[in-house]
Amino acid sequence: MNNLTYVGIAISVILIAGLAIFSGTRSKEGDSHGNGAAIVAGVIMGTLVGGSSTVGTAQLAYNYGMSAWWFTLGGGIACLILGLLYLKPMRRQNLPTLVGMVGHEYGSSAGLAASILNSVGTFINIISQLLAASAVILVIWPTMSTLITVIIAAVFMALYVIFGGTKGAGMVGDLKLLLLYVSMVACGAIVLNKTGGVGNFLDMVRGFQAETGTHYFSLISRGAGKDLGACLSLIFGVLTTQTYAQGILTAKSDAAARKGALISAVLIPPIGVCGILVGLYMRSVTDPATFVAKTALTEFTLTYSGMPKLLAGVVLGTLFIASVGTGAGLALGISNVIYRDIIKRFTTRFDSPVQGSVISKLLIVAVLAVGCVLSSGSLGDTILNFAFMSMGLRGATIFAPLCFLLWAKGRVGKHWAQAAIIVGPIIVLLFGTVPPLQGLLHGWDSLFPGIIAALLIMWIGFLRGKRSRQTISTK
Repeated sequence: MNNLTYVGIAISVILIAGLAIFSGTRSKEGDSHGNGAAIVAGVIMGTLVGGSSTVGTAQLAYNYGMSAWWFTLGGGIACLILGLLYLKPMRRQNLPTLVGMVGHEYGSSAGLAASILNSVGTFINIISQLLAASAVILVIWPTMSTLITVIIAAVFMALYVIFGGTKGAGMVGDLKLLLLYVSMVACGAIVLNKTGGVGNFLDMVRGFQAETGTHYFSLISRGAGKDLGACLSLIFGVLTTQTYAQGILTAKSDAAARKGALISAVLIPPIGVCGILVGLYMRSVTDPATFVAKTALTEFTLTYSGMPKLLAGVVLGTLFIASVGTGAGLALGISNVIYRDIIKRFTTRFDSPVQGSVISKLLIVAVLAVGCVLSSGSLGDTILNFAFMSMGLRGATIFAPLCFLLWAKGRVGKHWAQAAIIVGPIIVLLFGTVPPLQGLLHGWDSLFPGIIAALLIMWIGFLRGKRSRQTISTK
């Protein structure tokens, strides 16, 4: 690889890592509550727009076309809902974490179950970001082992967030998004230029669509159940993930929080379109039987785009940091949940700000270390599959009880909430992994029965509570 490419990579990585360290020195308290709209948007997009939105989208588009858009399209829809519906009732709770809200409303047992299950779902998405980052590194250093690539990614994730906390993640997220937007738009424009415009690009895709029988222009090319399930997974997952809520909860005002969420809703979906263009173009110039699809975006940048070597390096460095930033933000969210909602529940030894900061940073390192071990194993490397699974589990765990505590506070008994928190994700896992149960869904995503079961349990609890209140009022 050309030396200028290495220089370009270094420029991106040093610029963003340097800002992370600088922001950390400026803000010793990572969870400050004075963030403006730009920081809120940076926190949300800095975590949501990462390896899954770029490298993973190009990978899925290589095989299925437009259905790869659901990650960024669903993310945009989720941010719209977050800004218009969830923001005010969520901020009125005056609690720093979503699972803390659940525990406060439904009791410590419900909070503990939500903490554990939500953290498991979030952790799965960290694996997808480690895999995406490793795809960038493997293009740069093809002979490097998978374990070494994910360790390098994990080290950068830890450095990215440890020094900056929430404010640092927001400031770096803004810079990362700017570089990522320029990079992805440039890649999409190059594809259209190389194919001779939109019309010729569409003709090209129709050509291999006729050969394979896959409907590459369809948003449901993998099946309505699977792709609509992917969209809902994103929506439920974003609404129930601590990292995205943290951006909203640490805003200086409702107006700043809303503006940040709406900015995210507008800016996220176009990123996916550019990734789809690259994925489909790479299918036309490579052999699908031998090409490693997860490297579609990185190989395009390095080999097929015709970019100047320095610019190609900047793009590769940005893609690497995009994956790193998302994984770091998720690790930050897990550490906050474990520290605030699990550790502090059982001991007061680490209540001081200094001790809490140290414990949170150690938790980030521990989470990333376990992620490295699993990412280098035999779990597979379909990046978006991990991302969708992660979002679905988080949604099935917290979505139903969160909705009822926001809009029907005090009207559902804690035992019903505990049952919903446990039953929802278990059903998602069972219907998603057990073949006979998968067959019962006839192609629909396992998220559907999980969410329906959780909502049904909460609704029954609401009705039972309503009858109890009516009985008491007549006495």
